[in-house]
Amino acid sequence: MNFFPDERAAELRELFFESAQELLQELNEAGIELEAHPDDSEIVRRVRRIVHTLKGDSAACGFQELSSLAHEMEDALAPQAIRGAQNSLVEVIFTAADTFQAMLAAYRKSLPPPTGEALREHIRQIASTPSKRQPAPAPVEGFSPKFDWNAAQRDRISNALGHAERVFNIALQIDPSSGMRSAAFQLIRNVLEGVGSILAIHPSDVASAEFAAHIEAAIATQHSKSALAKKCRIPSVVTEITIQQVSEAQEPSQDLLDVLLQAEAHASGAAVSVNKPRAAQPRPVPAPESEELRREARASATLAAAQNTLRVDATRIDTVLNLIGELIIGKSMLHRTIIEFEKHHAKDPLRSRFADALAFQSRVLEDLQRSVMKIRMVPVEQLFRRFPRIVRDVSINCGREVTLEIAGEHTDLDKGILDALAEPIAHLVRNAVDHGIETPEEREASGKSKSGVIRLNAYHQGNQVVIEVSDDGRGIDRKKLVSRAVERGSISSADASKLTEEDATRLIFQPGLSTADRVTEVSGRGVGMDAVIGALERLKGTIETDSEPGVGTTFRIFVPLTLASIQALLFKVAGHLYAVPLANVVEITRVAGSEIHRVDDYEVIRLRDQLLTLVHLDRLTAQSGKAASSKSFVIIIGAGERKFGLVVDSLMGEEELVIKALDDRLSSSDFVSGASILGDGTVVLILNIPVVASRLARLPALGAIA
Repeated sequence: MNFFPDERAAELRELFFESAQELLQELNEAGIELEAHPDDSEIVRRVRRIVHTLKGDSAACGFQELSSLAHEMEDALAPQAIRGAQNSLVEVIFTAADTFQAMLAAYRKSLPPPTGEALREHIRQIASTPSKRQPAPAPVEGFSPKFDWNAAQRDRISNALGHAERVFNIALQIDPSSGMRSAAFQLIRNVLEGVGSILAIHPSDVASAEFAAHIEAAIATQHSKSALAKKCRIPSVVTEITIQQVSEAQEPSQDLLDVLLQAEAHASGAAVSVNKPRAAQPRPVPAPESEELRREARASATLAAAQNTLRVDATRIDTVLNLIGELIIGKSMLHRTIIEFEKHHAKDPLRSRFADALAFQSRVLEDLQRSVMKIRMVPVEQLFRRFPRIVRDVSINCGREVTLEIAGEHTDLDKGILDALAEPIAHLVRNAVDHGIETPEEREASGKSKSGVIRLNAYHQGNQVVIEVSDDGRGIDRKKLVSRAVERGSISSADASKLTEEDATRLIFQPGLSTADRVTEVSGRGVGMDAVIGALERLKGTIETDSEPGVGTTFRIFVPLTLASIQALLFKVAGHLYAVPLANVVEITRVAGSEIHRVDDYEVIRLRDQLLTLVHLDRLTAQSGKAASSKSFVIIIGAGERKFGLVVDSLMGEEELVIKALDDRLSSSDFVSGASILGDGTVVLILNIPVVASRLARLPALGAIA
């Protein structure tokens, strides 16, 4: 039964899908942590809370199959159920994450969800595992409660004392043989609420009480200490009671200034002393912060962040960006109009006022564009978080021992680019585990540690983001790579002998080429690395490879911060107007015909200590260009670790361009990545530099840097 109108229900489901993905990511992370710390009961409680949330949210959206399975999973994680099944909990968690992910994917496509039989089988195994309950230990003699209340709880205690109420700190030890701590907690709480007003309690909820040894509380009551002790003696639940009456000296009242200064000191980690004349007793030294306090602080921070966060559909932001693009085109039109006005009315006083107005509009428009772009920026951490689970699964499948190290996770990147990079980087990570990292025996034989290391790093470099995937494995076997390429007919034996180390390494991106001796579920078919190049070409990105045999391999991915707009250099070739991103322009030079040389039927020039291949756009795109002049402009283009010279007829200057995607029917060449409109209505084609560079890489070697 749906209590919401269709439009509201659809919005609710989209919100659920988004929050569910975050919950599943947390579930995977909890599984990784539990595998490293199998005795940490807090992780199990966290998993149960995640599953409980997923159960409730899915039921609210009408996804009963998912809700029912999550309910079974929640029951399987009960304390009395998991005793004796600790070793299988990690697999249960990962199976649950995969099953819930498959069900969400089916719901998104309006398809019947999978049955989740694999997860149910794990749950049945836990239920059938005999409980290995240890004999109940003897009650702890003289257990010492902390009564370590946070600032808000101390404030409530002070207010109660100020109203002349009796306040008691009470600690109750739960019977160690009790199999239902949560029920015991609820019973104790009911008793405390019956005798007074609860000012503070730890644990704070039923879920946190499942593994608690004792309960601490502060209550305001009119009962005496002996009456409280009598009320709190619950047979078979409470084994020991400690009651302390709180006096004014123990809980001195604090004015607002003290509270604010202490809070600021706590946040900064610095000691702050308040020099105020006080006739009252000395302030007690605060007790060390407990784990519960840290959890409450994190919860408060999360709540504060949530109250300042507004969820906005990405398409709405794209609409605003598109409108900003139109404003940029309008600014260009206005700029050209002012130039024309200056030509005809050079002495008109309005000329300077027009220029001032345009400058003001440009500043505001730039700030607006930068602000909207920041909205689309998300930390790379959202991408990196999924890889610990991938590394764990692949390493187990391949018999490797691998540690994943992550750095630069707070580097911001456009969300659209980040989502598109998920699969390419996943290919690189899986290959690093399967191909790069050696087996533990091979690593020990070569003097390395048994466990290999894969590193993910991200950082800004100019107007690009660099993402590195590196490993300390065996490195790329270039000879084997070249041999496989010759066997497949990708290159001839004659061309193979001319390959530089760099060109040989780039063969790894050839379609269908792999150095694996056998095909596995992970790799060996030679399709993954080709997919990486294809994805980066669509993103106008490039990739560099640095590999040393026996030391390791690093793949360095370069992608633009955004695909919305670029600063570009405009030029003409064969009467057509083109543009290249200014970030790819290394320098501009002019060369005479006598400075152009031919190597294996390709034109090259020597620029200082480098030989650079020359590219003629009219030849690449089968246009009928005019003959080269005696002195030609050459734009030196850098694409990752490669450089080449672009021969052009004339330079038209720099301009900010708003990128518009081209329909396939309008452009049959993949050398063009998009188009833009100038202020006078002229259409300019934007070159896809990575594609041009990769096409050069597929040509026979020239013995030059290309």
